[in-house]
Amino acid sequence: MGAQSRDERIVELLEPVLATAGLDLESVELTPAGKRRVLRVVVDSDDGVDLDTVGEVTQEVDAVLEDSDVMGAQPYVLEVTSPGVDRPLTEPRHWRRSRGRLVRASLAEGGEVTGRVTAADDQGVTLDVEGHPRTYTHAELGKGKVQVEFRRAADTDAAD
Repeated sequence: MGAQSRDERIVELLEPVLATAGLDLESVELTPAGKRRVLRVVVDSDDGVDLDTVGEVTQEVDAVLEDSDVMGAQPYVLEVTSPGVDRPLTEPRHWRRSRGRLVRASLAEGGEVTGRVTAADDQGVTLDVEGHPRTYTHAELGKGKVQVEFRRAADTDAAD
């Protein structure tokens, strides 16, 4: 079985299990790690993902994989995780889940924009750019990236 068809089969097996748990399958990555392999399954939801949910879903994912032949005989380590802050915003759900966050995105016509996500849906994203709302369709935006903020301006005001 080729790597692409194996990954597709893993996705087919896991998506229904994760959907039942209210989670989206963001990605599947199988990488070699010495004599073993690491299968990283990235999940997310509109409400975020807590450790209890990850623990429960890991057991369910493990059971599904063990009941199938998709992983073959070579040992592997299963890692179920949520996306990190460095995940690019490429899908409407990624933008929706970033409401309130400061993001930087490339523009399809060139350049980039930085602003706080105030609204997002399947049609587009509204950013607060220096106090002015700007709405972009998903086609107008390239990949976005959440900007790490150690202290938001509102936090600074509250400390004064």
